[in-house]
Amino acid sequence: MAILGLLVALLLGVTCGTLTGIIPGLHINLVSSIAVSSLTFLLGIFPPISIAVFIVSLSITNIFIEFIPSTFLGCPDESSSLSVLPAHQFLLEGKGHEAVVYSIYGCLIALPIIAIFTIVFIYSLNSIFSYLKPIMFLILISSSAYSILREDKKIIAFFIFTLSGFLGLSSLNLEIKDSLLPLLTGLFGSSSLITSIIKKQTIPEQKICKIKDIKITREELKNVFLASILSTPLCSVLPALGSSQAAIIGSDILEKIKQKEFIVLLGAINTTVMALSFVTLYILGKSRTGSAVAINTLLPVISFQNLLIILTAVSLTCIISSFLSLKISKIFSKNINKISYRKLSLSILFFLSFMIFIFSGILGFLLFIASTATGLVAIFLNSRRTNLMGSLMLPSILFYIPM
Repeated sequence: MAILGLLVALLLGVTCGTLTGIIPGLHINLVSSIAVSSLTFLLGIFPPISIAVFIVSLSITNIFIEFIPSTFLGCPDESSSLSVLPAHQFLLEGKGHEAVVYSIYGCLIALPIIAIFTIVFIYSLNSIFSYLKPIMFLILISSSAYSILREDKKIIAFFIFTLSGFLGLSSLNLEIKDSLLPLLTGLFGSSSLITSIIKKQTIPEQKICKIKDIKITREELKNVFLASILSTPLCSVLPALGSSQAAIIGSDILEKIKQKEFIVLLGAINTTVMALSFVTLYILGKSRTGSAVAINTLLPVISFQNLLIILTAVSLTCIISSFLSLKISKIFSKNINKISYRKLSLSILFFLSFMIFIFSGILGFLLFIASTATGLVAIFLNSRRTNLMGSLMLPSILFYIPM
């Protein structure tokens, strides 16, 4: 019965993750927040590990599925925002489905990487973190500087980083329930929705190739695997560094990266960072993603058995989600010209505004408006959206500065 309950939780998570992934702007933190806010009720029915499996499968499925609207509708979540330009170039050539397949390849490549680093982390992460902690603020400053200095418009990048950083600091000092929800939804979700409403683009008819015709060479696979291994672990351990930063580092490792290699790389990094955040939570008791925060609320102390259940849920979800992504991508490819994206985006924008008002109150709604405006400033100034991660980086830097 216990195994059956876990399987039901996993399938429910896959279902909800499909919805959060397919609907632009609907962040997984929203569903995680709903789950955590309903804990008193849910824990009376389900054991904590079942709810944790639900959140894990929701998070991993979301990573697979969210690439579809970011490709076909141009409304990315923060973890897939870097892929928009390469994916759109595929889309405008009538090969949007091919781009989605490459992202699936990347997500599946993540599985052996997760296995390798789970073992490495279990035996060495505590020691490594104890050495890194005294200089954590210097590492975070260096990472932020690296991200800003590689931009063409460095002053604008610094401005966006600082602006979002002060917004992040303000959100921590306000009495807002689930302050990350309005903050991140505004910076990455609603700002993209508004931009997509304004834009008008003609999409050509899409071709649907057979999976056997969408290939990645052994050399390309080796490059992606190497870049993922070198870039992902640091971002899985350090606070406020996420998949976007890992993708930038990984793409710099591959000097002349192809478009399809970048899409595969981003898929691998997104999945690995999410999965390793659960491993990091088990070893260090520290949350590196919104999903890990939710699980930490459920399970303040994670046992090794719980970790094995979580990692099994990650593997099973990856397999199920790969098939789901293929099916949904084909549906999008066939019907993309029939979708009224403007009406869809407006409906989602109203829905997000309503949910944030309900869960985070009037102050949270005001934060949502401010973060949306900040996200729009970044878009209109043509600044990389990774600079908006200053909202998490700056508070983390200040937290780790020795007093």
